[in-house]
Amino acid sequence: MQALETDWTDVEKNVAQTAFNKAYERELTGLMQAVRESSNQIEKPDDLWRLHDLLSAKRHEIDGKYDYRYPALMFVFAGLVKEGWLSIDELNGLQSNKVAKILALSRM
Repeated sequence: MQALETDWTDVEKNVAQTAFNKAYERELTGLMQAVRESSNQIEKPDDLWRLHDLLSAKRHEIDGKYDYRYPALMFVFAGLVKEGWLSIDELNGLQSNKVAKILALSRM
């Protein structure tokens, strides 16, 4: 995946940081809910280790997904829009060409 080198204004950086944080919180909140539900189903040691494996995999996935480097940020936002953790409307304040690229990438 090739990074997109673009300039980000201070306003865009603030919009991006806010959107990034909202998506991150939403995904973690969803994961916490899933863990609560799964933990109520633990009946034997294998269930416990399955939950551990799920959390380890999700930690790796989330740590890799939330990359706040400006050259990669449009790809990150596109993925988050595609997965439903972020709405394209939450990116209002970014230049229209950035929003158009994010929207196009999210449809791939």
